[in-house]
Amino acid sequence: MDKLIVDKLNLYYGANHALRDIGMAIPAREVTALIGPSGCGKSTFLRTLNRMNDLVEGCRIEGKVTLDGEDIYAEETDVSVLRKRVGMVFQKPTPFAMSVYDNIAFGPRTHGIRARVKLDAIIEKSLRDAAIWDEIKDRLNENALSLSGGQQQRMCIARALAVSPEVLLMDEPTSALDPISTSRIEDLVAELKKEYTIVIVTHNMQQAARISDRTAFFFLGEMIEYDATEKIFSLPDDKRTENYITGRFG
Repeated sequence: MDKLIVDKLNLYYGANHALRDIGMAIPAREVTALIGPSGCGKSTFLRTLNRMNDLVEGCRIEGKVTLDGEDIYAEETDVSVLRKRVGMVFQKPTPFAMSVYDNIAFGPRTHGIRARVKLDAIIEKSLRDAAIWDEIKDRLNENALSLSGGQQQRMCIARALAVSPEVLLMDEPTSALDPISTSRIEDLVAELKKEYTIVIVTHNMQQAARISDRTAFFFLGEMIEYDATEKIFSLPDDKRTENYITGRFG
């Protein structure tokens, strides 16, 4: 079952044609990895899936992106509801300068949840789902900036989970982290896909091979190839994909 379907997507920044004719179906409850050299359009594409590019001046999009069959670029789409359904975790941890508790309660409060008992339950579940509850359950009133980098990133994942999204977009979530924190987040992704559809941008080929079910290779704003990860890494159809994976360029 496909969660997101992208059809003939073109994106322009002013006169710059940044994404060209992208078409792909992203299955529910799987991990889809986006790989390719820097500046090839992976992160730009990721941001089209929850309309983060709306915030970029001069950005224009043609084509269609549907979430459970609904066009997310339709005029009647409520973007705040869309971003609740399609959460995002960024490359560098982005904790707010407030307590761990208030960081995670931020989204639920925005959506009208005020009762302490409900917030407590959401916060515990989100931190458990992000595999960090046991480490920081006694530090909920501390400033989130006092956590280590790896803990901050898992807390940011918990913050994204706190509004019960259906899709989680992750833009190189481990690139600023040490190997142990990276490994924890990879284990976490494997666990989270039981409940969530995950799309992850990674520049780490081994990571894509380890954690994703499907992989898309982007190059110069085009999606060159998209298939089961095993096939992309063992028998790619396109020479450019093979060259990138074997380290001949990129």
